[in-house]
Amino acid sequence: MSVHYTLNLRVFWPLVTGFCTALVCLYHVLSGRGGPAASQDTEDTGFPLLKAIFLLLLGYLLLRFRHAARQRFLRRAPHQGLATSSKRLLREPGLDVLLESYYEHEVRLSPHVLGHSKAHVSRIVGELVRAGRARGSPGPSPGGALALAFRGDFVQVGSAYEQHKIRRPDGFDVLVPLRLPPLVALEPRGLGAEPELPLALRGCFLCALKASPSSPSGGVGSQWQRDSKPFSDGFCVDLRGRRHLSAALVSRWFQAHLQRCLATVRYSLEERCRVSLSPGGLDQPPTLHILPCRTDYGCCRLSMAVRLIPAVHLGDGVFLVAPPLSPLGLPSELPGGLRAEALWGLNTARQEQRLLAWLQERAPPGACHLKCLQLLKALRDLGARGLDPVASSQWGRILSSYTLKTALLTLLLRGDPLHCWEEVRLRERLEELVLYLRDCLLRHRPLFHCLLGPDRAVGLTLEMGQLPKVLREAAPVDLLASFDGRTREFVAARLVSTWRRLPQLLRAYGGPRYLARCPQPRSPRAQGFPEHDP
Repeated sequence: MSVHYTLNLRVFWPLVTGFCTALVCLYHVLSGRGGPAASQDTEDTGFPLLKAIFLLLLGYLLLRFRHAARQRFLRRAPHQGLATSSKRLLREPGLDVLLESYYEHEVRLSPHVLGHSKAHVSRIVGELVRAGRARGSPGPSPGGALALAFRGDFVQVGSAYEQHKIRRPDGFDVLVPLRLPPLVALEPRGLGAEPELPLALRGCFLCALKASPSSPSGGVGSQWQRDSKPFSDGFCVDLRGRRHLSAALVSRWFQAHLQRCLATVRYSLEERCRVSLSPGGLDQPPTLHILPCRTDYGCCRLSMAVRLIPAVHLGDGVFLVAPPLSPLGLPSELPGGLRAEALWGLNTARQEQRLLAWLQERAPPGACHLKCLQLLKALRDLGARGLDPVASSQWGRILSSYTLKTALLTLLLRGDPLHCWEEVRLRERLEELVLYLRDCLLRHRPLFHCLLGPDRAVGLTLEMGQLPKVLREAAPVDLLASFDGRTREFVAARLVSTWRRLPQLLRAYGGPRYLARCPQPRSPRAQGFPEHDP
């Protein structure tokens, strides 16, 4: 990502003028102390200095006039050759200027600051994870073969590592893989074929405990059950006559182990930063807060929050993590003899990073697909302004960053040539994303996970190579299936209303306030959108 720096002429020229005026005043003060002999010199040099100040002011006024003329030209240019019968919202005059200004001033991250922040997070989390591996596990079998422990590495995931994070590099997600005892292995099974379960749980997994190939008893008879009993008693629950790994018990152990590790490394980190750990809930991971030290004079002194997510590695870059069940309000006992604490979610962040890199290689230079995703996130944040807490929660859950990224990947993979995502077509692609999300919400079109299911796996395998078996055999997951029709209609109407009012919102909340005002948008009927507002 290239770095672009813009010069704010409204600030630059007044500063230069003030600086020169201060120099003139200082010169006169110092020359007045020289007595009568210096008076003649002052008279000789005073006029050139005043003339220089006059020229600077004149240059400032000329540049201001040129900038205002350029803005008037950009405002009127889209009118030339524009058919009045067009029904597309993105023909709005001046929207290009507003979008670019909003992106530069409110959305785009400085690569320099982001790079420093990621490196800082990597160093801190690396020391914490290494301390966790060295400490081992004080679990059911301290120091023995049935100890749960950190594997010793970590996996950086999320928008900050996929080049589509917006605004500030102050939040990061990190997977912390756990090492299972060599005596046991996991047998994951998807719940997509369980018709009695709520739709929100169809993408979850159960992990039954089984003997590993390296088990001395080979998993035969009751010998292995006796050997693995300390581990299963500490981290498993009984479901349908088998022991299953519990996400809740693993998360509880993970938080306690992190606290002990942080106490070990806190002293060594005091010279660089201050760190603290806030515990998570049943399905919320703990958050590591990194605050800059008062003696830290680095160029990127930011306070950062790092979510440390315990993960069980299934192989090929696929991990199991605790699913977010709290917003669903599920009971502890589920239909079919299942328990909420035994459910796991599938994390495919590494495969998604690979997919984005594969698309980036085949896209034209300067493709705008990631920029389009960033602006779509910013549009979502603008639409959340003024909502009450309940409506804001519904809005954020449906239009989560993962949902928006899935919508983008779906459009990128559906067969259209990638040259359609050139920079000059940013407005058209952004409108296409908004309309696609509107159709998914109002017409109940499924928005499937882009990697789960045999249909998606076959298509991607032909392009990217073999996908992991657990992804190929998983049931397709519709990310919007768990939301009721009323909520979907509300979010769709709010999204369309936000998009229709985008020029006013961008002028009110983004970029320099001296941008030329754009004409008011046309009627919603001419744009092909519903006329009602939420």
